[in-house]
Amino acid sequence: MPSELISRDRLAALLNAASGKHIVVIGDAMLDVYLRGEVDRVSPEAPVPVVRVTDRRMALGGAANVAQNVVALGARPTLVSAVGRDEAATELRAALRAIGATSDGLVEVDRPTTRKTRVVARAQQLLRFDEEVDHEIVGAEVKRLAKAAVAAIATADALILEDYNKGVLAPLVIERAIDAAHKRGIPIVVDPKYRSFFAFGRATVFKPNRRELESALGPSANVDDDAALLAQVDGLEVDALLLTLGERGMAIAVRGEQVTHRIPTTAREVYDVVGAGDTVTAYLAAILAAGDWTQTGTLAVRTAALLEAAVIANFAAGVEVGKSGAATVAPAEVIAAFDRHTEKR
Repeated sequence: MPSELISRDRLAALLNAASGKHIVVIGDAMLDVYLRGEVDRVSPEAPVPVVRVTDRRMALGGAANVAQNVVALGARPTLVSAVGRDEAATELRAALRAIGATSDGLVEVDRPTTRKTRVVARAQQLLRFDEEVDHEIVGAEVKRLAKAAVAAIATADALILEDYNKGVLAPLVIERAIDAAHKRGIPIVVDPKYRSFFAFGRATVFKPNRRELESALGPSANVDDDAALLAQVDGLEVDALLLTLGERGMAIAVRGEQVTHRIPTTAREVYDVVGAGDTVTAYLAAILAAGDWTQTGTLAVRTAALLEAAVIANFAAGVEVGKSGAATVAPAEVIAAFDRHTEKR
Protein backbone atom coordinates (compact mmCIF):
# COMPACT_ATOMS: atom_id res chain seq x y z
CA MET A 1 0.00 0.00 0.00
CA PRO A 2 1.24 3.56 -0.69
CA SER A 3 1.16 4.66 2.94
CA GLU A 4 3.45 1.75 3.88
CA LEU A 5 6.23 3.16 1.68
CA ILE A 6 6.48 6.48 3.52
CA SER A 7 5.72 7.80 7.00
CA ARG A 8 3.64 10.88 7.69
CA ASP A 9 6.65 12.67 9.15
CA ARG A 10 8.75 11.88 6.07
CA LEU A 11 5.90 12.99 3.79
CA ALA A 12 5.59 16.32 5.60
CA ALA A 13 9.37 16.82 5.62
CA LEU A 14 9.69 16.25 1.87
CA LEU A 15 6.77 18.53 1.07
CA ASN A 16 8.30 21.21 3.26
CA ALA A 17 11.71 20.75 1.64
CA ALA A 18 10.17 21.05 -1.83
CA SER A 19 8.94 24.53 -0.99
CA GLY A 20 11.12 27.10 -2.69
CA LYS A 21 12.92 24.66 -5.00
CA HIS A 22 13.54 26.02 -8.49
CA ILE A 23 11.89 23.78 -11.10
CA VAL A 24 12.49 24.51 -14.79
CA VAL A 25 9.64 23.43 -17.07
CA ILE A 26 10.47 23.27 -20.78
CA GLY A 27 7.74 22.43 -23.25
CA ASP A 28 4.62 23.44 -25.10
CA ALA A 29 2.70 26.15 -23.26
CA MET A 30 -0.92 26.77 -24.19
CA LEU A 31 -3.67 29.21 -23.35
CA ASP A 32 -6.97 27.49 -22.58
CA VAL A 33 -10.09 29.59 -23.18
CA TYR A 34 -13.50 28.55 -21.86
CA LEU A 35 -16.64 30.15 -23.30
CA ARG A 36 -19.65 29.26 -21.17
CA GLY A 37 -23.23 30.10 -21.92
CA GLU A 38 -26.81 28.95 -22.50
CA VAL A 39 -28.48 27.22 -25.42
CA ASP A 40 -32.17 27.85 -26.07
CA ARG A 41 -32.47 27.63 -29.85
CA VAL A 42 -31.04 26.17 -33.04
CA SER A 43 -29.43 28.44 -35.60
CA PRO A 44 -31.61 29.23 -38.66
CA GLU A 45 -28.41 29.20 -40.73
CA ALA A 46 -27.42 25.59 -39.98
CA PRO A 47 -28.61 22.76 -37.70
CA VAL A 48 -26.35 23.76 -34.83
CA PRO A 49 -27.11 25.16 -31.35
CA VAL A 50 -26.73 28.87 -30.72
CA VAL A 51 -24.71 29.50 -27.56
CA ARG A 52 -25.28 32.83 -25.84
CA VAL A 53 -21.93 33.33 -24.12
CA THR A 54 -22.23 34.64 -20.56
CA ASP A 55 -18.74 33.91 -19.23
CA ARG A 56 -15.22 33.85 -20.70
CA ARG A 57 -12.36 32.36 -18.68
CA MET A 58 -8.66 31.97 -19.42
CA ALA A 59 -6.52 29.17 -17.98
CA LEU A 60 -2.94 27.96 -18.26
CA GLY A 61 -2.60 24.81 -20.34
CA GLY A 62 0.06 22.32 -21.40
CA ALA A 63 3.49 23.02 -19.93
CA ALA A 64 2.09 26.22 -18.38
CA ASN A 65 -0.30 24.11 -16.31
CA VAL A 66 2.66 22.05 -15.07
CA ALA A 67 4.29 25.32 -13.98
CA GLN A 68 1.05 26.22 -12.21
CA ASN A 69 1.16 22.91 -10.35
CA VAL A 70 4.75 23.64 -9.32
CA VAL A 71 3.56 26.93 -7.78
CA ALA A 72 0.70 25.18 -5.97
CA LEU A 73 3.06 22.79 -4.19
CA GLY A 74 5.19 25.70 -3.01
CA ALA A 75 8.09 25.50 -5.45
CA ARG A 76 9.29 28.14 -7.92
CA PRO A 77 8.93 27.46 -11.66
CA THR A 78 10.62 28.92 -14.71
CA LEU A 79 8.65 28.11 -17.85
CA VAL A 80 10.66 27.96 -21.07
CA SER A 81 8.40 27.86 -24.09
CA ALA A 82 7.49 29.53 -27.39
CA VAL A 83 4.80 32.16 -27.81
CA GLY A 84 3.70 34.35 -30.67
CA ARG A 85 3.44 38.11 -30.87
CA ASP A 86 -0.26 38.09 -30.18
CA GLU A 87 -3.03 38.64 -27.66
CA ALA A 88 -2.83 35.04 -26.47
CA ALA A 89 0.81 35.55 -25.49
CA THR A 90 -0.16 38.65 -23.51
CA GLU A 91 -2.88 36.67 -21.73
CA LEU A 92 -0.46 33.81 -21.03
CA ARG A 93 2.11 36.15 -19.50
CA ALA A 94 -0.58 37.80 -17.38
CA ALA A 95 -1.81 34.42 -16.15
CA LEU A 96 1.73 33.44 -15.14
CA ARG A 97 2.20 36.72 -13.26
CA ALA A 98 -1.13 36.14 -11.52
CA ILE A 99 0.17 32.93 -9.93
CA GLY A 100 3.51 34.52 -9.04
CA ALA A 101 5.53 32.85 -11.80
CA THR A 102 7.99 34.55 -14.10
CA SER A 103 7.46 34.77 -17.85
CA ASP A 104 11.13 35.52 -18.56
CA GLY A 105 11.65 32.14 -20.20
CA LEU A 106 9.03 32.69 -22.91
CA VAL A 107 10.62 33.10 -26.34
CA GLU A 108 8.76 34.96 -29.10
CA VAL A 109 8.64 33.08 -32.39
CA ASP A 110 7.02 33.58 -35.77
CA ARG A 111 3.90 31.53 -35.11
CA PRO A 112 0.74 32.00 -33.05
CA THR A 113 0.61 31.14 -29.38
CA THR A 114 -1.17 27.79 -29.03
CA ARG A 115 -4.74 28.54 -27.95
CA LYS A 116 -7.49 26.00 -27.33
CA THR A 117 -11.03 27.37 -27.01
CA ARG A 118 -13.83 25.27 -25.57
CA VAL A 119 -17.51 26.18 -25.88
CA VAL A 120 -19.52 24.83 -22.94
CA ALA A 121 -23.23 24.91 -22.19
CA ARG A 122 -25.05 23.14 -19.35
CA ALA A 123 -21.78 21.50 -18.27
CA GLN A 124 -21.47 19.92 -21.71
CA GLN A 125 -18.60 20.73 -24.06
CA LEU A 126 -20.16 21.46 -27.45
CA LEU A 127 -17.08 22.37 -29.45
CA ARG A 128 -13.34 22.90 -29.21
CA PHE A 129 -11.31 24.80 -31.74
CA ASP A 130 -7.51 24.98 -31.74
CA GLU A 131 -5.39 27.83 -33.04
CA GLU A 132 -1.86 26.55 -33.44
CA VAL A 133 1.08 25.72 -35.64
CA ASP A 134 2.65 22.50 -34.43
CA HIS A 135 5.59 21.73 -36.68
CA GLU A 136 9.00 21.54 -35.05
CA ILE A 137 10.64 24.90 -34.34
CA VAL A 138 13.90 25.26 -36.30
CA GLY A 139 16.62 27.73 -37.29
CA ALA A 140 17.43 30.78 -35.22
CA GLU A 141 14.24 30.36 -33.16
CA VAL A 142 15.16 26.90 -31.86
CA LYS A 143 18.64 28.18 -30.98
CA ARG A 144 17.06 30.95 -28.90
CA LEU A 145 14.86 28.38 -27.16
CA ALA A 146 17.87 26.19 -26.39
CA LYS A 147 19.77 29.21 -25.05
CA ALA A 148 16.84 30.16 -22.79
CA ALA A 149 16.64 26.59 -21.53
CA VAL A 150 20.33 26.39 -20.61
CA ALA A 151 20.18 29.79 -18.89
CA ALA A 152 17.20 28.73 -16.76
CA ILE A 153 18.74 25.38 -15.81
CA ALA A 154 21.88 27.13 -14.50
CA THR A 155 20.07 27.73 -11.17
CA ALA A 156 17.57 24.86 -11.27
CA ASP A 157 16.98 22.11 -8.70
CA ALA A 158 15.06 19.91 -11.17
CA LEU A 159 14.11 19.86 -14.84
CA ILE A 160 10.79 18.93 -16.43
CA LEU A 161 10.50 18.28 -20.17
CA GLU A 162 6.79 18.52 -21.01
CA ASP A 163 5.96 17.49 -24.58
CA TYR A 164 2.62 18.11 -26.29
CA ASN A 165 3.86 17.71 -29.88
CA LYS A 166 3.65 21.45 -30.58
CA GLY A 167 7.26 21.88 -31.66
CA VAL A 168 9.10 23.34 -28.65
CA LEU A 169 10.95 20.16 -27.70
CA ALA A 170 13.05 19.96 -30.84
CA PRO A 171 16.16 17.71 -30.72
CA LEU A 172 18.50 20.66 -30.07
CA VAL A 173 16.43 21.86 -27.10
CA ILE A 174 16.20 18.36 -25.62
CA GLU A 175 19.93 17.68 -26.02
CA ARG A 176 21.09 21.03 -24.61
CA ALA A 177 18.64 20.86 -21.70
CA ILE A 178 19.60 17.32 -20.68
CA ASP A 179 23.31 18.17 -20.98
CA ALA A 180 22.85 21.22 -18.74
CA ALA A 181 20.84 19.25 -16.17
CA HIS A 182 23.48 16.52 -16.01
CA LYS A 183 26.20 19.09 -15.45
CA ARG A 184 24.25 20.33 -12.43
CA GLY A 185 23.44 16.81 -11.25
CA ILE A 186 19.71 17.51 -11.00
CA PRO A 187 16.78 15.13 -11.70
CA ILE A 188 15.08 15.19 -15.10
CA VAL A 189 11.41 14.23 -15.41
CA VAL A 190 10.01 13.68 -18.92
CA ASP A 191 6.35 13.65 -19.91
CA PRO A 192 6.63 12.41 -23.53
CA LYS A 193 4.47 12.30 -26.63
CA TYR A 194 4.93 10.19 -29.76
CA ARG A 195 6.95 12.57 -31.94
CA SER A 196 10.10 12.58 -29.79
CA PHE A 197 9.34 9.51 -27.69
CA PHE A 198 12.82 8.00 -28.07
CA ALA A 199 14.78 11.26 -27.79
CA PHE A 200 15.04 11.54 -23.99
CA GLY A 201 17.93 9.25 -23.15
CA ARG A 202 19.70 10.00 -19.83
CA ALA A 203 16.48 11.28 -18.22
CA THR A 204 15.82 10.36 -14.60
CA VAL A 205 12.13 9.52 -14.89
CA PHE A 206 10.34 8.84 -18.16
CA LYS A 207 6.59 9.17 -17.47
CA PRO A 208 4.21 8.09 -20.25
CA ASN A 209 0.70 6.86 -19.71
CA ARG A 210 -0.41 3.44 -20.91
CA ARG A 211 -1.82 4.67 -24.24
CA GLU A 212 1.37 6.60 -25.05
CA LEU A 213 3.60 3.64 -24.24
CA GLU A 214 1.53 1.20 -26.29
CA SER A 215 1.31 3.62 -29.20
CA ALA A 216 5.10 4.02 -29.31
CA LEU A 217 6.16 0.45 -28.59
CA GLY A 218 3.34 -1.72 -29.89
CA PRO A 219 3.13 -5.35 -28.68
CA SER A 220 6.34 -5.07 -26.64
CA ALA A 221 4.58 -2.66 -24.26
CA ASN A 222 3.07 -5.32 -22.00
CA VAL A 223 2.24 -3.29 -18.91
CA ASP A 224 1.55 -6.43 -16.86
CA ASP A 225 4.95 -7.98 -17.58
CA ASP A 226 7.64 -6.78 -15.17
CA ALA A 227 10.46 -8.04 -17.38
CA ALA A 228 9.05 -6.20 -20.41
CA LEU A 229 8.88 -2.89 -18.52
CA LEU A 230 12.40 -3.32 -17.14
CA ALA A 231 13.63 -4.00 -20.67
CA GLN A 232 12.08 -0.71 -21.82
CA VAL A 233 14.16 1.17 -19.24
CA ASP A 234 17.30 -0.04 -20.97
CA GLY A 235 15.84 0.54 -24.42
CA LEU A 236 14.86 4.11 -23.62
CA GLU A 237 18.20 4.69 -21.85
CA VAL A 238 16.60 6.30 -18.80
CA ASP A 239 17.03 5.73 -15.06
CA ALA A 240 13.41 4.80 -14.49
CA LEU A 241 10.14 4.28 -16.32
CA LEU A 242 7.08 5.49 -14.41
CA LEU A 243 3.93 4.34 -16.17
CA THR A 244 0.64 5.93 -15.13
CA LEU A 245 -2.24 3.45 -15.36
CA GLY A 246 -5.33 5.43 -14.39
CA GLU A 247 -7.47 3.49 -11.92
CA ARG A 248 -4.66 0.93 -11.61
CA GLY A 249 -2.23 3.48 -10.21
CA MET A 250 1.42 3.40 -11.31
CA ALA A 251 4.11 0.94 -12.34
CA ILE A 252 7.76 1.89 -11.76
CA ALA A 253 10.67 0.09 -13.39
CA VAL A 254 14.14 1.20 -12.26
CA ARG A 255 17.37 0.47 -14.15
CA GLY A 256 19.29 -2.29 -12.34
CA GLU A 257 16.29 -3.56 -10.36
CA GLN A 258 14.88 -7.07 -10.81
CA VAL A 259 11.23 -6.25 -10.17
CA THR A 260 8.76 -3.58 -11.21
CA HIS A 261 7.20 -1.67 -8.31
CA ARG A 262 3.44 -1.13 -8.47
CA ILE A 263 1.59 1.57 -6.54
CA PRO A 264 -2.23 1.35 -6.44
CA THR A 265 -4.31 4.48 -6.86
CA THR A 266 -5.41 6.38 -3.76
CA ALA A 267 -8.26 8.25 -5.47
CA ARG A 268 -11.49 8.14 -3.44
CA GLU A 269 -13.64 9.62 -6.18
CA VAL A 270 -12.81 10.22 -9.83
CA TYR A 271 -14.62 13.30 -11.09
CA ASP A 272 -12.32 14.44 -13.89
CA VAL A 273 -8.93 13.02 -14.96
CA VAL A 274 -7.94 16.13 -16.95
CA GLY A 275 -4.67 17.55 -15.60
CA ALA A 276 -3.80 14.61 -13.34
CA GLY A 277 -0.67 13.88 -15.37
CA ASP A 278 0.53 17.47 -14.96
CA THR A 279 0.11 17.19 -11.19
CA VAL A 280 2.09 13.94 -11.10
CA THR A 281 4.90 15.45 -13.17
CA ALA A 282 5.20 18.56 -10.99
CA TYR A 283 5.24 16.59 -7.74
CA LEU A 284 7.73 14.03 -9.04
CA ALA A 285 10.24 16.72 -9.98
CA ALA A 286 9.84 18.77 -6.81
CA ILE A 287 10.04 15.81 -4.43
CA LEU A 288 13.08 14.39 -6.23
CA ALA A 289 14.70 17.81 -5.88
CA ALA A 290 13.85 17.85 -2.17
CA GLY A 291 14.81 14.25 -1.37
CA ASP A 292 17.79 11.93 -1.47
CA TRP A 293 17.96 11.33 -5.22
CA THR A 294 21.38 11.82 -6.77
CA GLN A 295 22.89 10.84 -10.10
CA THR A 296 25.84 9.25 -8.32
CA GLY A 297 23.93 7.49 -5.55
CA THR A 298 23.70 3.75 -5.11
CA LEU A 299 20.87 1.80 -6.74
CA ALA A 300 19.15 1.38 -3.36
CA VAL A 301 19.29 5.11 -2.61
CA ARG A 302 18.06 6.11 -6.07
CA THR A 303 15.24 3.55 -6.00
CA ALA A 304 14.09 4.62 -2.53
CA ALA A 305 14.04 8.28 -3.58
CA LEU A 306 12.11 7.51 -6.77
CA LEU A 307 9.54 5.45 -4.88
CA GLU A 308 9.06 8.19 -2.29
CA ALA A 309 8.49 10.76 -5.04
CA ALA A 310 6.11 8.43 -6.87
CA VAL A 311 4.06 7.69 -3.75
CA ILE A 312 3.65 11.40 -3.00
CA ALA A 313 2.79 12.17 -6.62
CA ASN A 314 0.25 9.34 -6.52
CA PHE A 315 -1.49 10.88 -3.51
CA ALA A 316 -1.51 14.26 -5.28
CA ALA A 317 -3.06 12.69 -8.39
CA GLY A 318 -5.71 11.04 -6.24
CA VAL A 319 -6.71 14.49 -4.98
CA GLU A 320 -6.60 16.12 -8.43
CA VAL A 321 -8.98 13.66 -10.11
CA GLY A 322 -11.62 14.53 -7.52
CA LYS A 323 -11.71 18.10 -8.85
CA SER A 324 -13.22 19.57 -12.00
CA GLY A 325 -10.93 20.35 -14.93
CA ALA A 326 -7.18 20.86 -14.80
CA ALA A 327 -6.82 21.65 -11.09
CA THR A 328 -3.85 22.06 -8.77
CA VAL A 329 -3.12 20.33 -5.47
CA ALA A 330 -1.63 21.95 -2.37
CA PRO A 331 0.69 20.09 0.06
CA ALA A 332 -1.94 20.26 2.82
CA GLU A 333 -4.33 18.34 0.55
CA VAL A 334 -1.72 15.64 0.00
CA ILE A 335 -1.21 15.25 3.75
CA ALA A 336 -4.98 15.09 4.26
CA ALA A 337 -5.25 12.40 1.58
CA PHE A 338 -2.46 10.43 3.30
CA ASP A 339 -4.30 10.70 6.63
CA ARG A 340 -7.57 9.47 5.11
CA HIS A 341 -5.79 6.58 3.44
CA THR A 342 -4.05 5.62 6.67
CA GLU A 343 -7.30 5.70 8.65
CA LYS A 344 -8.84 3.18 6.25
CA ARG A 345 -6.16 0.57 7.02
